[in-house]
Amino acid sequence: MEEKKSGYIEIKNLEVYVLARELSFVGWEIYEQLKWQEKKIIGDQFITSTDSVGANIVEGYRRFHYLERIKFYLNARASLAECSDHWIDLMYIRKQVSANEYQKYKAISSRLSMKLANFIAASRKAKMREEKHENN
Repeated sequence: MEEKKSGYIEIKNLEVYVLARELSFVGWEIYEQLKWQEKKIIGDQFITSTDSVGANIVEGYRRFHYLERIKFYLNARASLAECSDHWIDLMYIRKQVSANEYQKYKAISSRLSMKLANFIAASRKAKMREEKHENN
């Protein structure tokens, strides 16, 4: 008997999560190269916000209700803004990361930002479809 395939995608195969993990790996490479004092002043906040992106995607993806899912995806977007629009820029200005590391991190975060925005929009549309179905 053939099993019915659902539309469920495992988190490890979800493109937005794969990009978040890639960003975490690149972020960790940057973090590891920092001096102890740099890690304490800026690095810890940088790596925490970087890793928070993927963690919030996973937490949202495992939630049952769309509103809860969207809340965590929005948290992921905020963490992405924190690490890619603030911390990495400060680290680059302060010459704590090379131009190559900076560009690599920014390229991944840019792709992730677009995917995450689309992911949030798709979740909102799914929520509206569900509400419409419930009201009919």
